[in-house]
Amino acid sequence: MMDVAAHAEGLLRDVVEFDGVELVYVEYRPEGSPSVLRIYIDKPGGVDLQDCERVSKQASALLDEENFILHRYVLEVSSPGIERPLFKEADYRRFVGKEIRLITTETIENRRKFTGLIRTFSEGILKLEFDGETYQIPFSKIRKANLVHQFK
Repeated sequence: MMDVAAHAEGLLRDVVEFDGVELVYVEYRPEGSPSVLRIYIDKPGGVDLQDCERVSKQASALLDEENFILHRYVLEVSSPGIERPLFKEADYRRFVGKEIRLITTETIENRRKFTGLIRTFSEGILKLEFDGETYQIPFSKIRKANLVHQFK
């Protein structure tokens, strides 16, 4: 079975990034009627409605041309928001020194929820400073993680 999100991401990456916008993540939700193909984009200073509309038009044309999603779906183009989700290993390396909130798939040192600073990320291991301790959390055990926005 084809990984629709991965195929769409490969198809769209160059087009989106040529436009000066980062393709953060592509998510495909086949459950529900219609299905949803969600594209998260970002750029320094954040994206605006015009960025989302432009990427939506480009993506829609490309997806229609390729025609690999065989049933009805809704295309959504969105900013990841100020509490940006972290999806890939590269996201953790990029945001070293930033505060994140995460949930693990299983208990690590008697807990599953952490809020702390990313110290390092290498070889698939996140080192997260939390309550004066440094936790080593394997990327494979992270269920969900987001940046924590600091209101000034």
